[in-house]
Amino acid sequence: MAGGGGLPAEAEAEAAAAVACEALRLLQIEPSAVGPAAGRAGGAAPCSRNALRKRRRWERVLAAKRRKRRQERDRSRARRAGGPGAARRDGGRAAAALAKQRLLEARASGPRLCVDLGVADRMTQKETSRLAAQIRRLYGANRRAQKPFWLCLTEFVVGSLIYEECFRMNDGFSNYLMDTTEESYLDLFPLDAIVYLTPDSENVLEDIDANKVYVLGGLVDESIHKKLTLQRAQEQSLQTARLPIREYMVKTTNTKNYHSETLAINQVFDVLSTYYETRSWPAALRAGVSSGKGYVLPDAAK
Repeated sequence: MAGGGGLPAEAEAEAAAAVACEALRLLQIEPSAVGPAAGRAGGAAPCSRNALRKRRRWERVLAAKRRKRRQERDRSRARRAGGPGAARRDGGRAAAALAKQRLLEARASGPRLCVDLGVADRMTQKETSRLAAQIRRLYGANRRAQKPFWLCLTEFVVGSLIYEECFRMNDGFSNYLMDTTEESYLDLFPLDAIVYLTPDSENVLEDIDANKVYVLGGLVDESIHKKLTLQRAQEQSLQTARLPIREYMVKTTNTKNYHSETLAINQVFDVLSTYYETRSWPAALRAGVSSGKGYVLPDAAK
């Protein structure tokens, strides 16, 4: 009976040795490393224990490495979430949300500024491209303003040259937060609310009224269209006004004896926007009228 019970024990020892050797192979440990008696049934038990110890030790090493990698990933995520880059992203999103809120408030309560593109067909392609760039700069300045206007491009006809140039030159133009329409400002607003700003007007703009709609002629400042916008406004029975350049600024001496009150639309906007925020015409004119126009503030002429 004792001999009969020894055979299963021997078979069990051989099976344990086989398992141990397979574990060593998976762990890339040579079976010979556990001793020369590994292949003998009598040495199977010591071999098995040695292999199991090594396997447990290796599993602990692997677990420690996994924990370390996990910790490094967690630290990396924390740095990305709370570092300077995240602060900049959060700050950028907050600034964009605030700018959008201000623009929507201007749409609800004014003031409004229209760019009249009904005169844009009088320009060359080069001038039209320059006008599209000025529209981009005007929009960018308005979006950054503490007290923005609500902008509208009127007579912005699909397929027209200015339409094509605005989309070609200005990335994200379709997402600009402003109105674009093929209609005229005459069809959108009461006549008595419209003020057409033109350098040829005899009337001086003294203040900005949030209930008014101010219109800028969509012409680049290099174009020579003498009194075109004034004639257009008069034909439409509109109020007109000009910026108080000659009231607050003085002419400077220059080699060409050049003095001009005609500004690019984005420069006119810089004047209007700065005045609307500061209520100071000198500060506003300093922001929008370059010395190249032949005018400076009195303190700069001294």
